Amino acid sequence: MKTDRFIIVRGAGDLATGTIHRLWSAGFFVLALETERPAAIRRKAALSEAVYDGEAKVEHMKGVLISTPKEAGPIWAAGCVPVLVDREGASIYELKPALVVDAILAKKNTGTNRAMAPFTIALGPGFTAGDDVDAVIETMRGHNLGRIIMEGSALPDTGVPGVIKGYGAERVIHAASAGTIQNRCRIGDLVEKGDTLAWIRNGQEKISVDASLDGVLRGLIRSGYPVVRGLKIADIDPRREERDNCFTISDKARCIGGSVLELAVKYLCRT
Repeated sequence: MKTDRFIIVRGAGDLATGTIHRLWSAGFFVLALETERPAAIRRKAALSEAVYDGEAKVEHMKGVLISTPKEAGPIWAAGCVPVLVDREGASIYELKPALVVDAILAKKNTGTNRAMAPFTIALGPGFTAGDDVDAVIETMRGHNLGRIIMEGSALPDTGVPGVIKGYGAERVIHAASAGTIQNRCRIGDLVEKGDTLAWIRNGQEKISVDASLDGVLRGLIRSGYPVVRGLKIADIDPRREERDNCFTISDKARCIGGSVLELAVKYLCRT
């Protein structure tokens, strides 16, 4: 492995996976770091599922769970992406990557800093380019999506998803109560408004999670996940005819990933 092509990406949710895919496709050696219990909604397009299943495949790219950083070599040799559980990013200081990307999308900085690597990038709000990291990528849909920010911050999170066929906030479903979720439907299912997608069990209480509109179930948190009130747990796309989108990297993720790749090429592939 060429150390100047070694990149660590913090996070492996669907947007992070778009970035990982871009870098992996361009020949970079990528190590993805995740939490012990990822909460991805668009699970079928996220390498974070490897934490639960041992491996996850997204568009011909396979992520493989490893227990220690030393196991990454054979995974790279097989053309795959190693996924390591390391919430705090402790392995970053041990492995000394050429570039670190914070793709956690926590809307705040959970510890990424410029001392982690020669060049650091963060996706979305919560970071200031030139202070916390070297560059920030805009994640807000609109004219500036994917814009590279070398000074300043991304736009603050509005909490409102992008509008599709006139639907915005209605597309996303949040937990009405804390408890353990038990899924009734699967990602990719066609649903109608009012259909029961899942239940949240809290002791003897069983709360129905119902579809907010007609469409295709694009995202649903993993069954058995211990949710808290207000947590995003499902995502419905009103475009019923575009079911295949549930299983592929989104336009937003590709755009953001393209900007990260641009910076990686610029700063790591100098001749």
